[in-house]
Amino acid sequence: MIKISVIIPAYNGDRYIGKAIDSVLQQSYRDYEIIVVDDGSSDRTSQIVQSYGSKVRYISQQNQGVAAARNQGLEVAQGEYIAFLDQDDFFLPNKLASQVALLEQKSCLGIVNSGWQIVNQDGEFLAAVQPWQTLPQLALIGLIVWKPVFLGAMLFRHSWLKKSGGFDVELEQTPDVDLVLRLAQMGCQADWIKDTTVCYRQHELNASKKTLLQAQELDFILERFFAQANLSTEIKDLENQSRYQSLVWSAWRLYETEHLVEMAQYLLKSLSYTNKHHTETVFEWIKAFKSYASEYGNVIDVYQLTNTKEWQELINQSVF
Repeated sequence: MIKISVIIPAYNGDRYIGKAIDSVLQQSYRDYEIIVVDDGSSDRTSQIVQSYGSKVRYISQQNQGVAAARNQGLEVAQGEYIAFLDQDDFFLPNKLASQVALLEQKSCLGIVNSGWQIVNQDGEFLAAVQPWQTLPQLALIGLIVWKPVFLGAMLFRHSWLKKSGGFDVELEQTPDVDLVLRLAQMGCQADWIKDTTVCYRQHELNASKKTLLQAQELDFILERFFAQANLSTEIKDLENQSRYQSLVWSAWRLYETEHLVEMAQYLLKSLSYTNKHHTETVFEWIKAFKSYASEYGNVIDVYQLTNTKEWQELINQSVF
């Protein structure tokens, strides 16, 4: 049996997909298969992937979205463990070796998570994201409240993904977060490799730049998740923390992409999920914005933020 299946969903990815595949072929751990699911590309993705011959299993389908592409990869995957890699990202050389070692050591685990590096379009280092610095234990509360989900940084036990039913194909931006929430609810345990294992490339065509849809979907999946009748009291009690964190994170993403009206709307909504004084909450928002920006190698200009018309109107609303 193959130990690891690396699934790479692809859509018009000819610019970077060769680097993604090469980063798997250059792994220190060798017992793997590479599955590329081409989700209806119209560029040279097919030619580039198929030039690797038998080193890569190439599957082509009509365009159905990244969740469907990942599910297709899961259907044919033979590995005991599953890694996901986006077409424009790339693994660091010891990614698979370090994470499979922990899964082999701890049979109770279904997920091994790690940090990641932010790189620019040329693959040059910008920042290192090390979530364990603020979340040392990756227990149920951490997964549901803080949602440290970047698929490329994770390695999954295949059996847990089968139990979960895979990704929700109705979601475009957040099927990964939805999956991990469901796994946590099912009792899937997770732990950290306290190292960066993958590079997350920032460029002008990143799918994650669709921040309005991302924010809407994140709000939707949390609404749906916490509305379930069969939730344990332990999970239900995490709703306010989880929703507050996601609304503030979404507001930061909206600010970064200049959706200032929506930024203010999400911050206003976050007030429904905290019992802290409004003045303290405002300072929390600013602190969170600065923290999220620094993870990506950026610096928030607090003066510029707090002097926007939208921020001033938010602060001046009667709720304060």
